[in-house]
Amino acid sequence: MSDQPDIIGVRHHSPACARLVAARIRRQRPAFVLIEGPADFNPRLDELHLNHRLPLAIYSHRSDDASHHGSWTPFAEHSPEWQALVVGREVDAQVRFIDLPAWDDAFAALENRYADSADHAHQARADAYERALGERLAVQGRDALWDHLFEQDEAGDSLHERLHTYFVHLRGDDRGSLGNQQREQMMAAWIAWAMRQPPRDGRHGVLVVCGGYHAPALQRLWAQQAPASAPPEVPVPATGPDGPVRHGSFLVPYTFKRLDAFAGYASGMPSPGWYQWQWEHGAGADAHMLGQVMARLRGRGLPASTADLIAARLRADGLARLRGHARPQRVDWLDALAGALVKDALDAPLPWTYRGRLRAGTDPVLVQIMDVLAGDSSGLLDPHTPQPPLLADLAAQLHAHGLTLGQGCQLDLLDPQDRHRSVLLHRLLLLQVPGITRTHGPAQAISDTFEERWSLARPVEQHAALIEAGAWGATVGDAARARLEDALRHADRGIAGLVPLLNRAAWAALPAVSAAVLDDLAAAVASEARFEVLAPALGELDLLHRHGHMLGMQEAPMLKALLGPGLDRALWLLEAPGQVSTADTDAHVRGHLALRQIITDSLADHEHGDSAAPIPAPARALAVWQRKLANAQAAAVSRGASLGALVGLRERVGVAVAPLAEEAMALLQGLAPAQMGDALAGLLALARDRLASEPTFTAALDTLVQALQPDDFILALPALRSAFAWLPARERGALATRMLALHGAAHLSGRVLTAAVPGQAPADVLARAAQRETEALAALARWGITPVQKATP
Repeated sequence: MSDQPDIIGVRHHSPACARLVAARIRRQRPAFVLIEGPADFNPRLDELHLNHRLPLAIYSHRSDDASHHGSWTPFAEHSPEWQALVVGREVDAQVRFIDLPAWDDAFAALENRYADSADHAHQARADAYERALGERLAVQGRDALWDHLFEQDEAGDSLHERLHTYFVHLRGDDRGSLGNQQREQMMAAWIAWAMRQPPRDGRHGVLVVCGGYHAPALQRLWAQQAPASAPPEVPVPATGPDGPVRHGSFLVPYTFKRLDAFAGYASGMPSPGWYQWQWEHGAGADAHMLGQVMARLRGRGLPASTADLIAARLRADGLARLRGHARPQRVDWLDALAGALVKDALDAPLPWTYRGRLRAGTDPVLVQIMDVLAGDSSGLLDPHTPQPPLLADLAAQLHAHGLTLGQGCQLDLLDPQDRHRSVLLHRLLLLQVPGITRTHGPAQAISDTFEERWSLARPVEQHAALIEAGAWGATVGDAARARLEDALRHADRGIAGLVPLLNRAAWAALPAVSAAVLDDLAAAVASEARFEVLAPALGELDLLHRHGHMLGMQEAPMLKALLGPGLDRALWLLEAPGQVSTADTDAHVRGHLALRQIITDSLADHEHGDSAAPIPAPARALAVWQRKLANAQAAAVSRGASLGALVGLRERVGVAVAPLAEEAMALLQGLAPAQMGDALAGLLALARDRLASEPTFTAALDTLVQALQPDDFILALPALRSAFAWLPARERGALATRMLALHGAAHLSGRVLTAAVPGQAPADVLARAAQRETEALAALARWGITPVQKATP
């Protein structure tokens, strides 16, 4: 019996390491094959050997009412860990995963078990070592260095020894992070247990496959473990103070795109498609890759001639000889393709000279080449693979509601059955299921728009996403609720971050407002410093408080306590001096609308005997709006909105005032031309039902505009046009008709306004209109204004 385990440090998803692992297992036929992987999955190893199509991953999760963590253990055919699983089973070895479960706290900073070390101190040392080695060998970049050192060799003892030397120097005397130390103690305990087992059918020996960073430490640590007759105990999450813990592991289909470092994958080899071709075709991978690249470029209309292909081939061969490679490696081909196909100066570094996502400005030819080398392979699970109960629940609910993935639908929210369908689809949105998209519908759950349209596609990544969503709960409702609660925990603590999530809860009919969230909302109301953020959010809270029970929000009445303090603070912010930026104009007006609606609803509650209504009296709001209206230094839009807000409220409480048209015109006449439109926007937004149909106001507004000098009219025009956008299309048309009548154009209205298509009006009318339009465009051009061209609906 060997007194030492054969510990093979590997780079994850390396074909050279995968060949080495397979060859040594077949030659040694060890009693145990131990693999860096989730030990809690050992009782279910047979699931990995069903008739799957790779790549796939083990998704492990743990969550409770206060936290959620999920992590993946991915496998491709060319992954050393996968070859250890397959060939270990082939030689009838006892195969075990020996690492901590992926939901353990040791993985708290990692979304992927095989990610590069999260220990920044270690990474700095490793980077320095690789940089020095690359300079010595005249190789640029970590991935090119790895290929140069290891990927061009056949599996053998020489490769094993060089890998060992490389990883010993890479690790140095680094103890590693606390999480890595915990993982290595676990793996060392498994090795010690296996080494102390008696021979099995005359076979002995222990072969270990682990990340190269861990190999030097395991070589030292396993002998320090206390003797044990049983395998190490696998941790199980204990029920915590925040409620029961959900945990488990499931197989999920994976994709090469998710394995690619250029898509953000944090470990292993870049360009997984290229390395799969290396695994499958060996030397024939070059021709396969070239065919794929040229087909892609030509299909995208990018330059890729036969001469370019010949040039790339010659360049790759020359670079390989220059760099001492037996045949062109990945970086040789990439450099050659860039030299042959990229004709323009580069605005970003060559993608293979750095790690991580492709940078903005990368040449389109290089983007396509990197995408080809990433590969488009996607995994497929055997139909008999155990699945989380969420998938069965979703299938049952889709069937019960008559919905089919792959087909769109249109819903009438006034129809109870369609409303239930909408709830289900909004819950899938909360679970971030790919392919589920609402293409049309109101922004607010409480709205006067009652139609939704949905696209229910079935992209390849949807199955994996649904399995991962199963970590949140066994049913769609439970999973959506847990996902929403997690989003609330991690949301921006400001009211602008919390209220939209509550709106999403209302759409999905989820009781999401816990006492902690109410505390957060109260704190957000008390700390918000901008009227344009606070006031519109209060309007949404008021809607949820009044009508949320209709959508299943059981805690909606609890929001009432926030509205009084919220309104008081919003009015205080409104009185602050200062102008309103163009970007904030719309939000500012919506804030006035929200406050007036809250006060109006509260007055109605008091009139009906509800003494617990949030707003005891409108006196303060009326006073604030009156002072804002009278303040000549206030923003024009704020003064206009204040007058509009006062209209209905003053009459309701019996305050006598001058006719509205007179007040409105007095305000507009006292403003500079550039400010008139802003004030009019506030007026129309809050009092359009009174002003737009008032002949006196129409005539006075027309007179005011007519009196403007040409230069002043140009200044006023953009804001005036924006102001009339607050009127619905029908009301804008009616106003235009009245304006025409004021200018004696009533006799033209029948022919001009009822024309169904351009060209049906008289030629002289069209000519005059074209001339005036030309003159207007010329005037705008002199002022540096370019009209926005809108597409015809």
